Amino acid sequence: MQGRCRALRAIPGCLVVFVALLCHASPVSPAEAARWREDLHYFAKQAPQVHKNLFHSMTRGQFETAVQRLDGRLPTLSHNQIIVEIMRIVAMIGDGHTYVPTQESPTNFRHYPLKLYWFPDGVYVLQADAKYAAAVGGRVINLGKVSEQDAYAAVSKVVPHDNESQIKWMTPVYMSLAEVLDGLGLVNNLERVPLTVEKDGKQTTIILTPEEGELSPHTFALPEHWVDARDPASPPPLWQKDPANNYWFEYLGDSRTIYVQFNAVAQKLDETIEMFIKRVMAFADTHPVDRFVFDERLNGGGNNYLLRPIIHAFIRSDTVNQPGKLFTIIGRQTFSAAMNCVNRMKLNTNTLFVGEPTGSSPNQYGDNAPVVLPNSKLTVRLSTLWWQDMDPRDQRVWQAPDLSTELTFADYHAGRDPAMEAILNYKPELSIAELVGAAAKKNDYTGAKQALLEFTQDPLHKYGTAEADINRLGYEFINDKKFDQAILVLKLNVEVFPGSFNTWDSLAEAYMDRGDKQLAIENYSKSLELNPNNSGARIQLERLRAR
Repeated sequence: MQGRCRALRAIPGCLVVFVALLCHASPVSPAEAARWREDLHYFAKQAPQVHKNLFHSMTRGQFETAVQRLDGRLPTLSHNQIIVEIMRIVAMIGDGHTYVPTQESPTNFRHYPLKLYWFPDGVYVLQADAKYAAAVGGRVINLGKVSEQDAYAAVSKVVPHDNESQIKWMTPVYMSLAEVLDGLGLVNNLERVPLTVEKDGKQTTIILTPEEGELSPHTFALPEHWVDARDPASPPPLWQKDPANNYWFEYLGDSRTIYVQFNAVAQKLDETIEMFIKRVMAFADTHPVDRFVFDERLNGGGNNYLLRPIIHAFIRSDTVNQPGKLFTIIGRQTFSAAMNCVNRMKLNTNTLFVGEPTGSSPNQYGDNAPVVLPNSKLTVRLSTLWWQDMDPRDQRVWQAPDLSTELTFADYHAGRDPAMEAILNYKPELSIAELVGAAAKKNDYTGAKQALLEFTQDPLHKYGTAEADINRLGYEFINDKKFDQAILVLKLNVEVFPGSFNTWDSLAEAYMDRGDKQLAIENYSKSLELNPNNSGARIQLERLRAR
């Protein structure tokens, strides 16, 4: 038998038989399948009532189809497979705060004692128990009976997420959960899982055995008796110096830089957030400061109501709150209340964002509540509130960095921090709208195009918002009745971003406002072809054709 039984805790008598059966890896019995069916129907009924907006990322039909499909498969599935399939349905909701807890009763999923991490060139073993030291620093080739790519693709479908950035964060974490791998059919025996890595040009295979207890996805703090992939000869970069500390700062005298790491929106016993930020700003007022770095890349959230002193401190500080001087580092783990902090920094300060896209959406669902399934006692936590910090029309899935600096494994091993390097080397530059706008005013289409292409091809602008920036520039020209310049920049946007329905829509509006009816019709038609749901284009086409 591949599974194993846990010691039964104090469980009501009516549940003892049901829970005992959960320990089997073989398909559930007909009686147990019936109880799971009751649980599944209960979840399907409760979810739309409890979640603030269950169908924001999927349709009701898609949800009901997924539930019906699982309902029909229940008699053929094992306990772990059923839970993982429920996790798959929950992940379809597309909300990082809505999830099935994996490391609390009754799931109590075990973990393999290692930390996996997604890098642009693959998933690596970043840290592990010393007994698996041979794999640390290796790129994962195979996990269980599948390739790393197949394992990542399968696990990514069951992780809670707001966006792709959070998937990059959470998928490697779930790849270390024994029952998840078993439930997805990725292993033959979850008690002995082969892991093959490539390290220093050679492939090595180790056998993983699962352990009880929780392995936090939030911190890079090294557990006792674990080893790290970072070169021991290299000092730790600042972001790894004290990752378990909620907040702390250091002054880098050589570069006249204040570095603040903000790892949790939660109070410390010896110093509140308000006391801390006052101490930091007092230091900034009495020391030469060329840069102020606010690092939120490891911040998984906390209490939103603790953020006010931080934002007020930056607003009040003319010394710090300057363009090109204040930087906020963000990343895949910037989530929940940390995302709210990012929103408020964007709205109220002159900060530049550096790093990776955030793991949360700017407007997000949160404040989850438990729905406990009656038979299995499996918990599904569902978001009950809509946090709308930004414009209600803001559909961004993340806050993109102004300066993109993705960490590679080579960087991690060498103790380099591309985000800090970009900040320390930063030279103020004109925005893409300013560059294109200056060329447009001279009717220089070639110069405008060259500026836009150079900007979009620069790795630092990988996640840039050039399309939206140029679109806004076009509307500024429209509002000023400068239709030729508006059409120049909006035609450029169409040329560089031809797959965006919005670029064609905006160009059509400029033609319409200039009185070019036929060109407006052609561009609205193209926009509608790309997005049949663009009701605005449909309305304008009807009006134009009726003239």
